[in-house]
Amino acid sequence: MKKLLFLLLLVLAAYLVWRYWWRDEAEMARGQELFYDRIWVDHLPKGDTDTFQIFAAVTEQPIGIFQSTSQWKGEFELFRYQARGDGQVELVYPQTKKSEKVRYRAWKCKEQSFDFCLQVDGASRGTKKYYSLEGMEIGSHSLKEAQGAARRLLH
Repeated sequence: MKKLLFLLLLVLAAYLVWRYWWRDEAEMARGQELFYDRIWVDHLPKGDTDTFQIFAAVTEQPIGIFQSTSQWKGEFELFRYQARGDGQVELVYPQTKKSEKVRYRAWKCKEQSFDFCLQVDGASRGTKKYYSLEGMEIGSHSLKEAQGAARRLLH
């Protein structure tokens, strides 16, 4: 009887470890819907000279941007991309002809007054963590909705 109970506990423990191990893969499956067609920032600027990071990947054309900018000065680099499954994308920088495989994870969160979080691993540009708000979707809202998102960002 003790052996049977031990075996059942062992099987249960193995199942729980397996579920925990693959949990991140299941969460990444939801990330694709948030990753594309959304403006991502590393923080809200605290003044007109505060430099912040912007990231976006647009599905209408497989193109995106890494941008470092303030109100007065900025730099950017565009990239082409090819999705490599949910949670992975290959970026190609046309200027240098270099490419890199990037893993991402996007999820709903409540950090720093934002609604969404994005973790990017493997990119040589930008930062590792970005944030976004409802209303910062690209091409999916009216002018009134965009103005509301802008007001929310500025207040």
